[in-house]
Amino acid sequence: MKILAILVPILITTSTSLADTNYFENFSPHLATNIPIIWQGSTNQVPRNIWIYRMGGPRIFPAAVVSNAFVLASLQGRNIPKPSTNNFVIMDEKQANYPGPRFSIFSINPGSGSVNYTMPNPVRGSDQDIPSDENIVTHAWKYAVKLGLDPKQLAQKPLTSQNCDNDENGREATNHICGRGVYLSRLLDGIAFWDNGADPGTDGFWIEFGSHGKVRCFTLSWPNLERYENQPTASAQQIIACIRAHKIIVVPNGEEEKYFERVRSLANAKTFTITRITPYYSEGFFGERPTNDEPSKYRPPIAELTAVADFGNSNQTVRIVAPILQSDIARLLANRSAAGDGKK
Repeated sequence: MKILAILVPILITTSTSLADTNYFENFSPHLATNIPIIWQGSTNQVPRNIWIYRMGGPRIFPAAVVSNAFVLASLQGRNIPKPSTNNFVIMDEKQANYPGPRFSIFSINPGSGSVNYTMPNPVRGSDQDIPSDENIVTHAWKYAVKLGLDPKQLAQKPLTSQNCDNDENGREATNHICGRGVYLSRLLDGIAFWDNGADPGTDGFWIEFGSHGKVRCFTLSWPNLERYENQPTASAQQIIACIRAHKIIVVPNGEEEKYFERVRSLANAKTFTITRITPYYSEGFFGERPTNDEPSKYRPPIAELTAVADFGNSNQTVRIVAPILQSDIARLLANRSAAGDGKK
C-alpha cells in the first residue's frame, strides 16, 4: 500500500475542509489526554514571520530552455515550439488501430510554469548499469542550469528509487529497481519544499535516470510566484495544541504496510517529546484545497516535527507534519470546536 501517495494529497489538498472529515483522526496519534508533551526542539531556524507566496501570470520559457528540454528528453528532430503562453504536448506514438489510451510524454504548461517528460512505457525498465548516486546528482545539477535555474535557489533532497513491474522486454519482474532519481527543491527565502521527489511536480527540478544513464523522466516546475501575505508563525504551545487536538499527520516510513497500526500504537506512549522542527513550503494551505478542484495557486509554509514516543520499555522516533502559521492553527482548532458544538 503506497501510504505516502495517499498522504501527500491529503496533506496538501484533501477535501474542501478537513474539519468535515475524519482524515486527521486517522492519521494523528491519539495520545492520552494527560500525557506530557515535551518541547525540546530548537526554534532558532523558524522565522517569527513567514511569507505566503501566490502564483502570478504564466511563465513563458525561453527558447534556449525549451530546446535544452527537448535534448534532455531525446526528442531531437521534433518541431520545437516558440516561446508562448500556449500549452504544448507531444503524445506517445501508437499504431492507428491501437486499442488503448495514448499518453503525453512531453508537455509545456506556461500556466503552471512546468515542463514535463515521461519516457514511453515507464512501467518497463532494466536494472542494468543504472548510474551511481554521485553521477545522478552531478548530472541533475548540470541539467538544472541548462533549464535556466539558479543553483543558489535550489536545495538537494535525498535520492529515490523507482520499481518497475516489468523488465524492458515486458516480462514480469519483482522488486525490480529500474530508476534512481533526485529532487532539487526550489528555495523560497531559504526554505525548501516538503518533498523528496516521490511526488514530482512540486516546485523545483526532479529527474530520474534508468539503465545506461537514460533519462526516464523529469519535471521542471517553476511558476512565477509573488509574495502574498507575511504571517506570524506559531508558538510551541500552539503546535502542541494541534497535536492534542489530532490536527497533525504522522509521516509514513516509505511504503509502510502497517502504517495505521503504528499510528494507533502511539496512543500507548507515556511521554511524547518534540526534538526538532523544520519549516517547509507546500502547495496549498494545510488541510484545504480550492473548491474548483484545481491545484492551489498558493505556497504557504508548514512544519515537519521529529518526535520521540516513549513507551516505558521502548522508544519510537516519529515524523509529523503540522501547521506552522498561527492562522492555520486557529482555523483548525476553531473548526474542531464548531464540530464539537454541532455547528456546520
